[in-house]
Amino acid sequence: MNFNNITVAGSGVLGSQIAYQIAFKGFNVTVYDINDEALERAKDRILNLKSRYQADLGATEAEVNAAFDRMMFNSDLSAAAANADLVIEAIPEVVQIKTDFYKQLGQCAPANTVFATNSSTLLPSQFAEATGRPEKFLALHFANEIWKNNTAEIMKHPGTDMAVFEDVIAFAKAIGMVALPIHKEQPGYILNSLLVPLLEAAQQLLVKEVADVETIDKTWMVATGAPMGPFAILDVVGINTAYNIGLAKAKATGNDIFEKIAKILKEDYIDQGKLGAATGEGFYKYPNPSFAQPDFLKN
Repeated sequence: MNFNNITVAGSGVLGSQIAYQIAFKGFNVTVYDINDEALERAKDRILNLKSRYQADLGATEAEVNAAFDRMMFNSDLSAAAANADLVIEAIPEVVQIKTDFYKQLGQCAPANTVFATNSSTLLPSQFAEATGRPEKFLALHFANEIWKNNTAEIMKHPGTDMAVFEDVIAFAKAIGMVALPIHKEQPGYILNSLLVPLLEAAQQLLVKEVADVETIDKTWMVATGAPMGPFAILDVVGINTAYNIGLAKAKATGNDIFEKIAKILKEDYIDQGKLGAATGEGFYKYPNPSFAQPDFLKN
């Protein structure tokens, strides 16, 4: 594995986390986004991560400052990718945006540079040809709050070089991830293939008025020993995301139940400013949600 200089393209919530985690583990990182305003917002997000690393990981002030010092920011893609051994793409989940990006990246990145997509819903084979180097392209998918939920799903497509696949697995381990190799393309990888049906089932129970939020979560937590139920998980994921998925499912399937899910999420939560844990309220109120109280699982 000869990955020393890493470029992260896309500086949203997860892109910023990916970049900082890589820098924290000692790699040089360049963060790319489409304009300087986006990069300034990313810097603020990343600076806020310092305290999370100190609180959650016991990192020292010197360590979190050194990580930030290993980071550069650039809104010129050619310059951002000029010395990259690996580019990790974390841009919006829109096929045309990603296709255009990879065509541009393929023309300006060095021939030896490996490309990895963090897409959670799209398959690497959809963009392999656009990269101009399909053998050096694959998926590297992270979970939100990467420093704690340290999974890295590495998924190849039929044209990925096995040596590249193994190199990216080794890199994932080097940045503190539990590497999870996926040998065949699968929408949703492993995590979302398991998680999304659970979250959808919980929402269907709610809109059918089978049980309320707390009872559904309590059932899952007591019966499986899980620390959170599906609605607590949805609060972390964000209710906007759940709404977008429900709306897309409704349009794709014509199923009334998904239309009801989308309608309730919009009217009862999004329109009320209840977007999840990040805004202080979603299905639960934060910072002290009822599911985290000592007596929640008691009779």
